[in-house]
Amino acid sequence: MGFISAFKKFYGVSDPAPLRTDLDEQGQKKFHRSLAFQSFVAGTLGYSLYYVCRTSLNVMKKPIIDSGMLDAAQLGIIGSALLFAYAIGKLVNGFIADHSNIKRFMATGLLVSTLANLTMGIIGIFGSNNEYVGEAMIPSAVTFVIFAVMWGINGWSQSMGAAPAIIALSRWFPLSRRGTFYGFFSASHNIGEWLSFIFVGALVAASGWQWGFFGAAIAGAIGIVIILFMMHDTPESKGLPSIEVLTNEKTDQKVAESASDAQRIALRTPAVWILALASAFMYISRYSLNSWGILFLQEEKGFSLETATFIISINALLGIVGTVLAGWMSDVLFKGDRKMPAFVSGIMLSLSYILFIYGGNAYWVNVASMVLFGIAIGVLIAFLGGLMAVDIVPRKATGAALGIVGCASYIAAGIQDVVSGWLINNNITETVNELGEVVKHYDFSQAALFWIGASIVSFLLPILNWGKKVNQE
Repeated sequence: MGFISAFKKFYGVSDPAPLRTDLDEQGQKKFHRSLAFQSFVAGTLGYSLYYVCRTSLNVMKKPIIDSGMLDAAQLGIIGSALLFAYAIGKLVNGFIADHSNIKRFMATGLLVSTLANLTMGIIGIFGSNNEYVGEAMIPSAVTFVIFAVMWGINGWSQSMGAAPAIIALSRWFPLSRRGTFYGFFSASHNIGEWLSFIFVGALVAASGWQWGFFGAAIAGAIGIVIILFMMHDTPESKGLPSIEVLTNEKTDQKVAESASDAQRIALRTPAVWILALASAFMYISRYSLNSWGILFLQEEKGFSLETATFIISINALLGIVGTVLAGWMSDVLFKGDRKMPAFVSGIMLSLSYILFIYGGNAYWVNVASMVLFGIAIGVLIAFLGGLMAVDIVPRKATGAALGIVGCASYIAAGIQDVVSGWLINNNITETVNELGEVVKHYDFSQAALFWIGASIVSFLLPILNWGKKVNQE
């Protein structure tokens, strides 16, 4: 019982420190701004490096398939193990995070994710034919099971990243600026994906696919250090008044008495569930491109691994523009109303996907499609992926709202990986090259219709919420 109590205390919200009597009102505000900015930076950079640990496998799919160790269907199952575990974890850990010390909670998740990537790199060396061990020392069936289990563990630990980072925004920033900082934070998704495509992709191209996992582990270790040194739990734990007092924030509604009360309000809000479903379809489109886009460009359009990786990485880089502009624009130009920007971005997402799939093999066309896709998905990750749900629930239910939306999103993303892998694997043609070798060609036509259809549904569903007011609490 003593261990359980110590565990709860270690991971629970920090106790308030004595009020800093050495600071006047201006001194308190200056100290608060410094700590708030540090927490924002830690959450944004830390979550970016979470993403490197999550998306590393996407860069390695073609080399792994070419090695003969695993096929597309098996990789789809492995990918779905992360996404399903992440989906459940988003719900559970989102609710837990509302009651937690966000610095310790977030750092622990990244530590486990780092160890999972490191383990898979080691298993990859011993489970495949390579210059380090010669013949594979682990049967491919065993490697498949270990990869699925470890990637599932990675999925659960990944679910400990977003909620603490966004709760930091709620604890440290006023409502009037939350959209702007949420937009900047949401760029962490794209920064992480871009780093994964560029950094991990370079390691894979230079040293073999196993080194992609080791590179992700290095990125995770850097993220842990950033979180531990720069993130702060609450203003009260630093001897400051609450955010409401510090910023003279007025509320129009009665503040929920506890986090548990606020979470029950979130669960009973239909608009949150509509947004969760819309986000689910958007995540099918998002993860289908990130999971299979590189393979699609190689198989359907004949691009090399390096070129395909670069083209897909563009969407991650441009997504930063979308997320940053989304939060600022909706706060300043639309006074906190995210509906119209989300609708327009949803249409842009579908059009960019159609251009990517059917626009031909010209390099500039594929680059242009990724520019449009990146900006659109950046806005939608910020809005459908969390902010619109956070806007309509009490502040103390931030983690719960993110958990509901995240759970639906990643269940859908997991289903996408299985369905896409099955559709791709069951539409294979074989030809014989000039050397007499049998070469497999993957047909993406059925999977592409699935991806585009999901993108269309994702921007139609939020129309049902257009009469819903933003919560001012």
